[in-house]
Amino acid sequence: MANSSPSSLRIVRQRHAAHAGRAPIAVPLSAGAWWLVATALFSLLLYYFVGIDQGAVSVFGSDMHLHEFLHDGRHFMAFACH
Repeated sequence: MANSSPSSLRIVRQRHAAHAGRAPIAVPLSAGAWWLVATALFSLLLYYFVGIDQGAVSVFGSDMHLHEFLHDGRHFMAFACH
């Protein structure tokens, strides 16, 4: 090892000892469940606007601004839009 001097090993041991006494952060299951639900809903909403919002199923009716804004991204992700 190129950097195995006693002083560098002492620093590594001190850093390891400083982290060894810390307890892991516990996240309650209910908080994790809320994050999971929120992420799933956001993902479904994003999937709808990117992949499905057009024509007869459009939230905005005949307004095609959102469709045109996401048009190239739809083709890139293999969504058919024509």
